[in-house]
Amino acid sequence: MMRQPVFQGLVFDEEGNPAEVRWVGGEPCYVVYDPWGMAYHIPSEQVDRQVLERMYRLMEGHEEVLAQAAARFLGQEDPFTLAALQEQFRHLDQHMEALLQVGLPEDARYLLGMMGFRVVINHHGEVVEVHFPHEPMEPEEGDEDL
Repeated sequence: MMRQPVFQGLVFDEEGNPAEVRWVGGEPCYVVYDPWGMAYHIPSEQVDRQVLERMYRLMEGHEEVLAQAAARFLGQEDPFTLAALQEQFRHLDQHMEALLQVGLPEDARYLLGMMGFRVVINHHGEVVEVHFPHEPMEPEEGDEDL
């Protein structure tokens, strides 16, 4: 199975231009241009790993809160679901390899884009910035102590 670019449509250059995705020798690459029009083909895995590692570091240590929010979102707040979700969040690094193989579904990327998620890279393939959706979650009635 060929690798898929995880953040296709969500990667931009430093000028705000979307990075194209092109396949070079069976490998997906994000394509960005320098100010003189030179195209740089950066293997998507190089960029995707940087972004996933940043996301993992942000989530690390917050597995319980993330599991509670996910369970609430799913409408499955029983102890077994919470425990399973916490375990999944604790081992996100193990899921990274699978995600690099299959990529994110198109609708998930679309939703992330609509929420303001975007990755900014330079022509060397270094992640300069990751814009995360940062709208605060409003507590539901009765959840004031969260």
